[in-house]
Amino acid sequence: MQLYKSRGFSEFFQDTFSFIKQNGKHLFKHFFIVNGFFLLILMVLGYFFTKFYSDIIFGGLLNNNTNVIDDYMNENAGLFILLLFVFLIVALIAGIISYAYVPIYLKLHNDFGDQNFGTKEIVTTYKANIGVLFIFLICSILISIPLLITAGVLGFILAITIIGILLLPLLIGAFALFYQMSLMEYIEHKKGIWECFGYAWKLITSKFWAAVGSVGLFFLMSYIIQQIMAIIPYIFGMVGLFTSIEDGMTPDAEKIGGTMMVMLLAIFFLTFIVSSILSVIVQLNQGIVFYSLKEEAENINTKSDIDLIGTSE
Repeated sequence: MQLYKSRGFSEFFQDTFSFIKQNGKHLFKHFFIVNGFFLLILMVLGYFFTKFYSDIIFGGLLNNNTNVIDDYMNENAGLFILLLFVFLIVALIAGIISYAYVPIYLKLHNDFGDQNFGTKEIVTTYKANIGVLFIFLICSILISIPLLITAGVLGFILAITIIGILLLPLLIGAFALFYQMSLMEYIEHKKGIWECFGYAWKLITSKFWAAVGSVGLFFLMSYIIQQIMAIIPYIFGMVGLFTSIEDGMTPDAEKIGGTMMVMLLAIFFLTFIVSSILSVIVQLNQGIVFYSLKEEAENINTKSDIDLIGTSE
């Protein structure tokens, strides 16, 4: 698929799904190869946190022990802090690697063509951009402070009205697209980091409603799908729980705790995998928007076609 191509609102949707249809298997295969190790660690750590939640919270409630959290924290404070620290470090590393995957994949797709590259080229590109990713992370954190304040104020204003609530996905989409475009431009190694942030804003404002509307709707669809996927095991778990209670005179605290544990783990692992896949799709849509707006701003593909005509003559 040609990435550098002028598109409108409907084409942002159509080409995102067309790209998935043509390259989805290749895209997701290498995503899980590159990110699989970190995702596995996060899932293991998430398991322990989920187990803590189910064993301690539900165990305390079922046994009428209101001080169970305080007692557990006093006895295992060191272990809990260590696990939390490890989780934050791994989550930060995994987050930036996962976040950079789609920009790197699309860059290689544009350089090599459809599926003419593999894990080796992706990892090599990651290594070549370690410094870029680190600088982007630091600068993103710095610039996020005023942006989050602005987003918080705008979000509060929007949330107090029904129409405003419907516009919240657009606000989220605008900020997500801003960061994604900045990174995609920065890994081209043609501009400085602050220039890339400015360039990203310039592209967004060139076709604001079409670009932000597309990304916002993808975020909304992703959110709805995740909620549906999360509630399915919850419903089955609660049905099983009430069925077991109706069959016996007295609820078995250990059995109920086990049921809640299974239910929470099922919800966690299912939403984790689904959210990872949906995150790639949402970022892919942002990538399609980026290359479209960049083509309109710089006529990269048009200039390339003119050069090829000149060469053939």
